[in-house]
Amino acid sequence: MRRAIVTGGASGLGAATAERLRDDGVEVITVDRSDGADEQVDITDEGGMQELARRVGPVDILINSAGIVGPNEPLLDTRVDDWRLTLGVNVVGTVLAMQAFVPGMVANGWGRVVNFASMAGKDGNPDLAAYSASKAAVIALTKSAGKELATSGVLVNAIAPAVIATPMNATTAPDVLAHITGLIPMRRVGEASEVAELVAWLASERVSFSTGAVYDISGGRATY
Repeated sequence: MRRAIVTGGASGLGAATAERLRDDGVEVITVDRSDGADEQVDITDEGGMQELARRVGPVDILINSAGIVGPNEPLLDTRVDDWRLTLGVNVVGTVLAMQAFVPGMVANGWGRVVNFASMAGKDGNPDLAAYSASKAAVIALTKSAGKELATSGVLVNAIAPAVIATPMNATTAPDVLAHITGLIPMRRVGEASEVAELVAWLASERVSFSTGAVYDISGGRATY
C-alpha cells in the first residue's frame, strides 16, 4: 500500500485530495495546523517537519496543498510582514516538506510530489501580488526539483488551479474574486473534486514520463 502526506489536509483542496487518494487505496496522513488533521504541525517549522518525518516514517507521495492567500490589497499598500508570512507558508513550507520527506522517496527509488501552484503564479492577479509571487516561486521550485530528481524515480509536478470553490477563497475580497472568476472561459469556478482527480493521477504509477511540469486546471484561463 502506498503512503501519502497531504499538507493542508484538514479542509479545502487538501481534504478533497486526501479523500480521493484514499479511494485509490492509499494510506493518507493529513497535516495541518487546524483541528481535524491526523498530525497538527506548522509546515513552516523546520524542526517540527523533520520530527514529523521521523515519527511517521517513509512515504511514497507528498502533496503540498497547504497555503494562504495573503494580503488582498494593492502592492504599494502591502506590508513586509505580510510578504514574509505569505512566502513563508506557500514557498518555504513547501520546501521544508520536500526536505523532510523526499529523501526517503529517493532512498526507495520511487516517489511522487505534487505542489499546489496557481494560475496567479503565471498571470499575476491584481491586489494579490504576494500570493501571485509565491505561486510563481512554487512553479520554479517544481521545475528545479524535477530536474534534480529526474533519474531518482521521484517525479515532481505542480498544478495551477484557477478559482476553486474552497474555504480559502472565502477570504478573498469579493471584487478580486469576481475579477479572476471572470477570466475563466467556462464561466464557472472549479470544484475541489475536479482538482483532486488531477492530483490523484499525478500521484500515481500512471504517470511515468512527466516531471518538473505544471498542469493547468483552469476552465480554459491559461495564457501560456
